[in-house]
Amino acid sequence: MMREILFLAHRIPWPADRGDKIRSHHILKRLCEMAPVHVGTFADDERDMGFAEAMDGLVASRHVELRDKPHWQAGLEGLFTGRPISVQSFASRTMQNWVDARIASGRISHIFCFSGQMAQYVPNDFAGRFIMDFVDVDSAKFESYAEEGHAFMRWVNRREGRVLGRFETEIAARANASLLVSEAEAALFQRRTATSIVMALGNGIDTAFYDPDGHFKKLHPPFPDPLIVFTGQMDYRPNIEAVSDFAQNAMPVISAQHPEATFAIVGRNPNQAVSDLSMLPGVQVTGAVEDVRSWLAAADVVVAPLRIARGIQNKVLEAMAMAKPVVASPAAAEGIDAEHGQHFFVEENVGAEAARVCTLLAEPSSGLSIGKAARAHVMAHYGWRSQLAPLDRLMGLGTDDPQ
Repeated sequence: MMREILFLAHRIPWPADRGDKIRSHHILKRLCEMAPVHVGTFADDERDMGFAEAMDGLVASRHVELRDKPHWQAGLEGLFTGRPISVQSFASRTMQNWVDARIASGRISHIFCFSGQMAQYVPNDFAGRFIMDFVDVDSAKFESYAEEGHAFMRWVNRREGRVLGRFETEIAARANASLLVSEAEAALFQRRTATSIVMALGNGIDTAFYDPDGHFKKLHPPFPDPLIVFTGQMDYRPNIEAVSDFAQNAMPVISAQHPEATFAIVGRNPNQAVSDLSMLPGVQVTGAVEDVRSWLAAADVVVAPLRIARGIQNKVLEAMAMAKPVVASPAAAEGIDAEHGQHFFVEENVGAEAARVCTLLAEPSSGLSIGKAARAHVMAHYGWRSQLAPLDRLMGLGTDDPQ
């Protein structure tokens, strides 16, 4: 039997420029070292569609489809069919036909599915090995969303958490293994699904790329000094809530002690709520930037004040790799094997975050020391090669029986 891999991902794993794509990008590259890989994936926009050809020469075949289904349509379909809305957002007959054709060829012995939305394309009767990377417990995220907002959205998110939880349980029962990004997420998933074959597959970091001494464009004066930086996709709700809280509640405290301090919100697709934060004193919204390393290198402090977070935050590891002092919330720090006060700072609330940032701005040498220790720690423990080492055993491509 031919041994080839079908890799399904909800976003094209090229370029590796946001958290989920960074993980899928490195997993795909590792799988391509094991066997021929066929990739089925979606692009969020025309920009991402333009990167489809970047996979040529690496993968055996690819199907990249522009996902343009409106949110309202996915919502109605989800409510009508009883399926999770977040799953229905990625439902496509064209994608299903492509997947079915690949499997019908008789060459596919393994399916690696990245993100629960893509599990709908794996046939119930697939006889090969099926590895499901849920990454995070998405149903728990929607349950947390249901605790706030207006009544209708609370109902929608409560329903999504419940229906998606059932979907996750059903998929996990079919998979040969279910992967989560951290031990904490894996333990939560196991409790919720009663699934036995659950394990953590952590995120890594490219420390050669995220190197403060690397070759990248530097921000040239005049730029804000001192500079506090947040990085992330700025149409993502947890990021929006994080920067809003920090800009509105931490920056007034910081500005009182450090009047020249600027909080730079660095990331593409800022929604209107984020863009409006630039009207606040000491707040700058950059939108998309050419190279996030330029802003990380210029930062005096990097903050990750997320109140809702699942799994491991790449933004924290990237800043640590760039030898920057990081002030993170407990949610943003969860799953990262590092010590408070030694490799980064974990603060309980926005008041404590503001106080810690003030201290670091007042004592630059302390920040330099923490940043140096942070980079050394990331280099020692978070390389992609070591993080993805369990894939060899999970895929079982070195044995005679792929089952």
